[in-house]
Amino acid sequence: MFNAARIARRGLPKREINAMRTLTARPASRRQSSISMLSIAMTAFALWSSVLDTAARAEEARKDAASVANLPRILVLATGGTIAGQADARAAGAYKSGQITGEQLVQSVPGLDKLASVSAEQISSIGSQDMNDKVWFALARRIQQAIDKNEADAIVVTHGTDTLEETAFFLDNVVHGDKPVVIVGSMRPATAVSADGPGNLYAAFQVAADPRSRGRGVMAVLNDKIEGARLVTKTNTTSLETFNSPNGGPVGYVDMAGGVRFMAQVTGLKRTTYPLPANDPLPRVEIVYSHANMDAVPIEDAIAHGAKGIVLAGVGDGNSSKPAIDALEAAAKKGIIVVRSTRVRSGFVTRNVEVDDDKNGFVVSEDLNPQKARVLTQLLIASGVTAPTEMQRAFTATW
Repeated sequence: MFNAARIARRGLPKREINAMRTLTARPASRRQSSISMLSIAMTAFALWSSVLDTAARAEEARKDAASVANLPRILVLATGGTIAGQADARAAGAYKSGQITGEQLVQSVPGLDKLASVSAEQISSIGSQDMNDKVWFALARRIQQAIDKNEADAIVVTHGTDTLEETAFFLDNVVHGDKPVVIVGSMRPATAVSADGPGNLYAAFQVAADPRSRGRGVMAVLNDKIEGARLVTKTNTTSLETFNSPNGGPVGYVDMAGGVRFMAQVTGLKRTTYPLPANDPLPRVEIVYSHANMDAVPIEDAIAHGAKGIVLAGVGDGNSSKPAIDALEAAAKKGIIVVRSTRVRSGFVTRNVEVDDDKNGFVVSEDLNPQKARVLTQLLIASGVTAPTEMQRAFTATW
């Protein structure tokens, strides 16, 4: 370090001392200059890195926004059911239906936001054994509104499994338009070990989001299968493999690995639909179950309670005992619609084979099971279609 006093004692002139001071100070000045330059460079690098990071995040956000904008809009309409059920302490495996909201169901399934832009609404919170005309009408009106006002590209309905097939068939007959409507449920409640609801809901979204689903009417999606509303029925009380279409098979399959696979192209044939009546309830139509040693009492009771139509869940090819057929013939002569269906799981009910339908004024349900035949009969009566020939034409047209 430069010490002017020590050097002065050595007798050097003042001019030389000053020169030495200047020479000695130069390295420190250079060091300070280098440090300043390094500090500026590091600050500039930090600022540039921040700019790049901000730009990258902005680009990522832009891509995410663009991705969301390109996703189909799916409206979830929740009605309750086992899929929204929670465990109940009264017994092992017991649960209460309709305890979880549609919004909660959507949030509980990872990846739905990658398939669609999702909104959820609650139509009801009931077990489907309590499904009724009021909920049906509210559901149908909301679906039609969403289609007509272009609020959604597809609709997913969460529902209990007990009457899922009837709701699907009802909606298939009253909703107008080609946008996908998918109905989904589960056999195990949301709180169960190995609950099937999340997987079924994800699969329903896959189907609803697929462009090839347009024009196929209402579809039921459960257990990796896609079933048509007209043919699907529940075939087992508790098994996951319960929904099947005995007279036609599934319209397709769906899973997370393979995606959606339809078994046939859309035919292009226009579905027959009926106007939703202005007000509920639908006309009263009773189902009478045929059995050995049957008498006329169930039929007479249905008439006494104001039935506008009677669907026979007949034995075999829609047949029944002589007292029952005679009572049905008498009902038809009073203007009550009589439709012969069958309690048998599969097959068609044919006209004029064992029963003289032309003489008796009966209608046959073709392949519709009793519960679906009842729904169609209600809609036809509500639409003013009551002549047996017109009724029969309408039943045949649904095939």
